[in-house]
Amino acid sequence: MEFAQLEALVAIARARSFSRAAEQLARTQPALSIAIRKLEEEIGALVFDRSQKEVTLTEVGQILFEYAQKILNLRREALGTIEELRQLHTGRVTIGANESTSLYLLPRIILAFREQHPTIKIEVYRSFSERLPREIKERNLDFGIVSFDPNDSELASFPILEDELVLILPPGHPLAARRQITLKDLGGEPFIAHNVRSPARERVIQAFRRARVPLNIAIELTSIETIKEFVKMGLGLAFVPRMCIEEELAHGKLATVPIHGFRHRRVLRVIYLRDKVHSHAAQKFLEVIKAMAPNARGRRARLTSDSPRPIV
Repeated sequence: MEFAQLEALVAIARARSFSRAAEQLARTQPALSIAIRKLEEEIGALVFDRSQKEVTLTEVGQILFEYAQKILNLRREALGTIEELRQLHTGRVTIGANESTSLYLLPRIILAFREQHPTIKIEVYRSFSERLPREIKERNLDFGIVSFDPNDSELASFPILEDELVLILPPGHPLAARRQITLKDLGGEPFIAHNVRSPARERVIQAFRRARVPLNIAIELTSIETIKEFVKMGLGLAFVPRMCIEEELAHGKLATVPIHGFRHRRVLRVIYLRDKVHSHAAQKFLEVIKAMAPNARGRRARLTSDSPRPIV
């Protein structure tokens, strides 16, 4: 089994076409066909179903495809690490995070890292949190930031920020002047929700259900930034992570009110492959972010109970 065969397998599976894959790899279509035929002869099974216009993976092909991605990623890591050792001052770090983390937490971390390592390239990929453990185990990413402990023996993790889910309102809303409200006060209000199902959204739904209060989700949107704008315009109320609204609260563009009996704190964690030999760049990133974490825990006593507790 050769790297060229695995590269052909992955390219064809993604392109669903021998000809398109040949163009991407700058090889001839007959050359790819020969590579796949030899691969199939070696494993004793077909890897592609060629009966349709677009080729698809067989069950055996799907298994081999997943392993091929891991093998090619490992080769890329090995070559990248060797190259970094030659140059020392270059490298690449790949990080996966959801929308809110990408927008409101990662910029602080990246700024601190680049102050020490300005020549190392950082690539951030937005993804749903529940996908990140698998992406890291498949070696597509160096690090992920999630709001849960993956409880996986192959992964290591540590906390970097403690935040909470808060209710946001337009500053002129009648409830915004209250020092505290209850879920029953929200029964007649329209809500704006993120259209991605998440543990935070489920927590809100369950809280309203237990209180026997109707939750009127009138609008669903694709981003927290858009949700905040809709709330500012008075189109509804919303629940968002506090770290996402620090600027709006400071400038009086949004308001938040505590809800009696409802509090949802969450801890954001960095996760990574426990036994992975990190590249020079990834190891430096890990050292920087780990050095930041104890500083935040030491500052917690000086933070108010309503403030997110950042590591940076």
